[in-house]
Amino acid sequence: MALRARALYDFSSENPGEISLQEHEVLSLCSEQDIEGWLEGVNSRGDRGLFPASYVQVIRGLAAEPPPSACYANLPASGFEPLPPPAAFKPATQQALPAAAPELFPLPLAAGYPFPLELYGGSYQPSQGSDDDWDDDWDDSSTVADEPGALGSSYPDCEAAGGGPSGRYRLSTRSELSLGSRGGGHPGGHGHPPGGGGGAKSSATVSRNLNRFSTFVKSGGEAFVLGEASGFVKDGDKLCVVLGPRGPEWQENPYPFQCSIEDPTKQTKFKGMKSYIAYKLVPSHTGQQVHRRYKHFDWLYGRLAEKFPVISVPHLPEKQATGRFEEDFISKRRKGLAWWMDHMCSHPVLAQCDAFQHFLTCPSTDEKAWKQGKRKAEKDEMVGANFFLTISVPTGPGASLDLQEVESQVDGFKAFTKKMDESALQLNHTANEFARKQVTGFKKEYQKVGHSFKCLSQAFELDQQAFSAGLNQAIAFTAEAYDAIGDLFADQPRQDLDPVMDLLALYQGHLANFPDIIHVQKGALTKVKESKRHVEEGKMELQKAEGIQERCNIISFATLAEINHFHKIRVRDFKSQMQRFLQQQILFFQKVTQKLEEALHKYDSV
Repeated sequence: MALRARALYDFSSENPGEISLQEHEVLSLCSEQDIEGWLEGVNSRGDRGLFPASYVQVIRGLAAEPPPSACYANLPASGFEPLPPPAAFKPATQQALPAAAPELFPLPLAAGYPFPLELYGGSYQPSQGSDDDWDDDWDDSSTVADEPGALGSSYPDCEAAGGGPSGRYRLSTRSELSLGSRGGGHPGGHGHPPGGGGGAKSSATVSRNLNRFSTFVKSGGEAFVLGEASGFVKDGDKLCVVLGPRGPEWQENPYPFQCSIEDPTKQTKFKGMKSYIAYKLVPSHTGQQVHRRYKHFDWLYGRLAEKFPVISVPHLPEKQATGRFEEDFISKRRKGLAWWMDHMCSHPVLAQCDAFQHFLTCPSTDEKAWKQGKRKAEKDEMVGANFFLTISVPTGPGASLDLQEVESQVDGFKAFTKKMDESALQLNHTANEFARKQVTGFKKEYQKVGHSFKCLSQAFELDQQAFSAGLNQAIAFTAEAYDAIGDLFADQPRQDLDPVMDLLALYQGHLANFPDIIHVQKGALTKVKESKRHVEEGKMELQKAEGIQERCNIISFATLAEINHFHKIRVRDFKSQMQRFLQQQILFFQKVTQKLEEALHKYDSV
């Protein structure tokens, strides 16, 4: 008999993978075993997904029948006695499942995320298409622990001594938590079902978010702000925020460099059975060329997007299932990758990331070195909540942030990105439509005019008078000029509009990143406000509230630094691109004018 459950309360889904419930609704369960307070099932509308276990009650035996009517109120309720409505939830940490619990989801779990992102729409999923399959010798199933010198241990000797090797130190925020107040249970800090009498409210913690699928939770921001991050931080992993003339900024890269992407070539393997395009990369700081496929770019993007939750990692050009070896597509992708590479090299943090440097410098022929660096990046411990431990912010007088001012700045930037996104979409649509008209409509119209002049010239040639020969030739030349002008119109978008649209596509990727970045910062501010309220009510010690605010300041410094970097690079890019656009427009109309002047001069000798 299928497992069934009855909804005790209404629940509205807010994220991919969740389903909504209505009170008294009967659901089919995929399993009675919950994972950290969440069940998977199918509601009465046929939607399959996740919902809080505390919002439903499993129906056993005859309880699957509808609730008894009032005339049968004297009969037993068959095990679905209604609970009181949801009340204030009790904070609790997540608790691991028993070893005997069935493995409902065999896929890997993300930090702070109780279900596999692959099933329920995570923020990034590596491509599995033919363009990006890992079927070559650059990858195998061995682990990083198999490689010599791999960072597979937890440095027990250093931890026992309270220190670490030279250049490595341990940071932890756990000492500020009240461990005795922790309880196991459901996501969102609910140790008990809604309305349950699970004991007195903790006087030392801030509640967790009920929505365990939010970016604030998945990024590790919540765990960091609540003081649960702990790990070893190398000197090379430190990300410094400094105070600049425009406010917080990322510390500049002391050794800036650029990297060109050139000569895309079609290569084969498996005796010609597998074909792919390889791009030649030449970093300026090494001068040594390496070759990378698109799937290597895709792998790098996935690692960086996972590691840096408060940094806007530029999006790669879109994938394409067919036509991957067509010349136009290869050229367009190379230009998109060149923009992507420029933004990577220009970012003070991303440019110095170990994974990015490995991508740029590892020789194409050294498969062992590639695999070691690849797995080292995949086993990086400074992700999730631990990532925020690597951020170093200004201290001392004048270095503190006013949270109200920060909130105002972030809200202003949020409004800016929304307006910029709308404007970028409009400009991209307009430019694309105008380019289409130039390639097809304008060319066709100018050539129709040229054809009409040619017909007129052919008609005049029927007159055998010698004094009209010059006129006939001049009109024929005019027809040729209009044909040439039509070709100029068709070719022009590649020179001016296409580069503008490439830039807009790159920035639309950035603009798509910032809602998540802002959400992390907003989530941290919410925890600060909650902690202050607890202090005012006498439910939390001032020292612990100050710890939460300090950690919120770290996230705020990083967010403002990323916002300032975005504005700085935006001004640089759009200034350069608009200058190029207008220069190309001037050159284009000069060519058109030149064609018309040449035709005009033909009539001087008539």
